[in-house]
Amino acid sequence: MKTHARILCAATLLVSTSVSAQEVNITTFKEQSTFVLNGQSFSIERDQNQDHMLTGEFSRTSRACPPFCIQPMQAAAGVETVGELEVLDFLEDVVSNNTGLLVDSRLPEWFSNGTIPGAVNVPFATLDPSNPYRSDILRALGATDLGSGLDFSNAMDLMLFCNGPWCEQATIAINNLVGAGYPTDKIFYYRGGMQSWLQLGLTVTDPNSNG
Repeated sequence: MKTHARILCAATLLVSTSVSAQEVNITTFKEQSTFVLNGQSFSIERDQNQDHMLTGEFSRTSRACPPFCIQPMQAAAGVETVGELEVLDFLEDVVSNNTGLLVDSRLPEWFSNGTIPGAVNVPFATLDPSNPYRSDILRALGATDLGSGLDFSNAMDLMLFCNGPWCEQATIAINNLVGAGYPTDKIFYYRGGMQSWLQLGLTVTDPNSNG
């Protein structure tokens, strides 16, 4: 009888646990993504409201082209295109170890309206060759000075995104990085950007918040 009672208790606990578990996971085996960056803990999960729908700018299907033209799957030769799970892995394994950056290449006003947790804002225009401070930005990304230019051997891995497949800002930024000599195997392109991120109900953070 005691054994039967223990089994019944365990079964009841299992049922109650499964009922209380969240229903909208990232994958079958992953409820959320967590990582620590500069001493701050981040957690990314999906919206549990299964009736939620996008509104506003990211619910639109069409925009004037140019400038809002559909972007290629590959931003530049040798640059890998990634999806949401690769973004999460990059945050957990690379950004949290301070060996890479998730770069929001949009203009500051877009960035301030909400971005992917852990992302930093490097507006695409700042990587244009005409920017007299571009070399300073590249040094901040890990490049070092050589007599004839910059050495990118110890530069950070970068994963860039913007507003979505219709946004050219990340593509422009990537091509300007490649043109500056940044190694293509250190650059990754999240083509889906904020539109795909929001469509999947993934966590968005307010960069103006101190929380």
